[in-house]
Amino acid sequence: MTTPTATQTPEVRYYHRFTLGQRYLHGIIIITFLGLALTGLPLRFSGAAWSVALARAVGGFGAIIFFHKLNALIMTVAFAAHVINILYRAIVRKQWGLLWGPDSLVPSLKDFKDLFAHLRWFLWLGKKPQFERYAYWDRVDYWAVFWGMGIIGFSGYAMWFAPFFARFMPGSWLNIALLIHGEEALLAVSFIFTIHYFNTHLRPQNFPMDLTIFTGRQTEQEWIEKHPEEYARLKSEGKLEELRAKQPERWLNNFGRVVGTIAFLLGFAMLYLTVVSFIKEF
Repeated sequence: MTTPTATQTPEVRYYHRFTLGQRYLHGIIIITFLGLALTGLPLRFSGAAWSVALARAVGGFGAIIFFHKLNALIMTVAFAAHVINILYRAIVRKQWGLLWGPDSLVPSLKDFKDLFAHLRWFLWLGKKPQFERYAYWDRVDYWAVFWGMGIIGFSGYAMWFAPFFARFMPGSWLNIALLIHGEEALLAVSFIFTIHYFNTHLRPQNFPMDLTIFTGRQTEQEWIEKHPEEYARLKSEGKLEELRAKQPERWLNNFGRVVGTIAFLLGFAMLYLTVVSFIKEF
């Protein structure tokens, strides 16, 4: 009589996707963006009951403006550090792949092809596109930050240092800056708390939360499912083992879940208040 052998659980392999520096940078962006939204929305809808209540709780609108500027300054420093790092690596270290190619976040013709192929797949008219390291929505998310820093950032600093900017621009432009700053900020809040949240966490492959940005690691199966072209490319180049990683520690996974849940709840709450307050203006 033969003894049945126990089935062995297949080994789960983990691979690095984000560096520690990228994770820290993303963490700073999360905190400061939520901080800017939490302090900016009360200023944009200063007449709303919830806005007045929040102002009273923290010491008035003056305190809200202070924390808004503080978060803006920290985000600006982080953004500047990121841009300087990219330029240094591309120009000094000759890492041209950062500016063009599969590892770049610069949009390419393939992104447009993938977008239309994805639309065809949604309508059962074609096969699902195969993505490289970054999908087209990853690049949209990334460049939305640049757009926001350029438009929202400049208009915000123009109002912050109005006497300086008034030396070389008409005063009416500062009024326009106020309008642009508020409306573009509403667009940014709406985009992040809907499109970005869905793309990165709420899609079926990621639901209820993608912890990769917190742990910096992904499983081999996740890699194959989400970025098959990148996996195949690095496998053919014999570079997979260079990215092998240990299983994320339990505390790190739990930390990501806690931070992610808090960000979700705050984001959806602010999205709700934004929609309700915006509707009441009409």
